[in-house]
Amino acid sequence: MTKDIYERYDEIKKLHKKVNERLGFDLTKIMFKDEEKLNLTEYTQPALVLASYSVLYALNKEKPEIKANFVAGHSLGEFSALVASGSLNVEDAVWITNIRGKLMQEAVPAGEGAMAAIIGLNSDEIEKTLKEIDGIVEIANYNSYEQTVISGEAKAVEKAMEVLKQKGAKKVVKLAVSVPAHSSMLKEKAVEFGKYIDKLEIKDAKIPVISNITAKPIQSVNEIKEELKAHFYSPVRWVQTAIFFKEQGVDTIIEIGPKKVLTGLIKRIDKSFNLINLEKVEDIERL
Repeated sequence: MTKDIYERYDEIKKLHKKVNERLGFDLTKIMFKDEEKLNLTEYTQPALVLASYSVLYALNKEKPEIKANFVAGHSLGEFSALVASGSLNVEDAVWITNIRGKLMQEAVPAGEGAMAAIIGLNSDEIEKTLKEIDGIVEIANYNSYEQTVISGEAKAVEKAMEVLKQKGAKKVVKLAVSVPAHSSMLKEKAVEFGKYIDKLEIKDAKIPVISNITAKPIQSVNEIKEELKAHFYSPVRWVQTAIFFKEQGVDTIIEIGPKKVLTGLIKRIDKSFNLINLEKVEDIERL
């Protein structure tokens, strides 16, 4: 996770040191040497924010001429997008996402929540079907036209998987997670999270951030605070975000951070974008 960038830039080493002191544990060691811990959401979330920022730092250092017209992030990625926009300080973003991970883990007892990916069925059909299922089951992510993620109570999610398969879904896959992210089951913890958000120094964004909740630009402090408070339990509208980009005349999208998940999703939504993924120093040098 961005070890090459850590080794190349003293500023990133200094940032890791500050972040570790603020968190009260060694996130650097977890990122580079402890995969088991890295898979726990309270560590995964801050690690991804720190890794994404590291790539952004290297990009700004090596290719300062590349400027974004908009920024967006998928779920947790919205925190990295806010850092990129100048709204959130990176140390605050790493700290708050560690808290976010802990609160999400505490929100629902193990085994009571679930998520599933529904592949090959229109999201309108999924929405209609979920209304007929007893219990809490909602759309968490509009990932692409082909893939929608549902979230909620374990029994309701399992029932929905069964019914959606009957209705023509090509594939239904239960996700290996215990937290029903982006569902109303997290509303109570979102109130607690909101108190932490109020303690953060949030500024107006210098670059418009495309909201996960509305797929529209947000820029003011108040809009950003409201976004982060509701983000916990609201669906991620990634399809609608890609559509917004297209409508605005965006032709190039750069994904910053580990792996190429979002590049893959955007490609499935609209193949006409020029898509670039940056994960390592060599990726930036090749630009």
